Amino acid sequence: MSTLIESPAETVVQLRPSGLSAHAENDPTAVAVSAADCELTYRELDLWSNRLARLLLARGAGPGVRIAVAVTPAVEATVTNWAIAKTGAVAVPAAPGTPVPGAALGVTTKALRRELADSLGWLVLDDRSTLVHYMTGSDAPITDADRGSALKIA
Repeated sequence: MSTLIESPAETVVQLRPSGLSAHAENDPTAVAVSAADCELTYRELDLWSNRLARLLLARGAGPGVRIAVAVTPAVEATVTNWAIAKTGAVAVPAAPGTPVPGAALGVTTKALRRELADSLGWLVLDDRSTLVHYMTGSDAPITDADRGSALKIA
């Protein structure tokens, strides 16, 4: 299975779950995803998604948990999808005004938040408090113990 990020202004990069670690180790400086104003190397993508995965785990993400995703910029969407995969959770697309059955939480941005159902607790990526936690969090690899801790907390 692969993740394909599409947007007219971004470079489209196809990633495979098993391939991120391999790319990060073999050529960590290669560009994994880029947009007009930002590009991330495989190493940066790995580190950024580890930090976001920790935020998601703290909010109840874990193996089999459904997480609604309403994130459009390619860089943010890629980081979000990798973070969700690292927690063992399942990313489910969210549409404006439509509830996401079975979703435990959601990830979005300020621009999209007001259009989304209020039935979920939304992690707003560009909210100041989220950014502070995100930028100061650990970027260490997510382990089975991290995922297991999330299950015990939830």
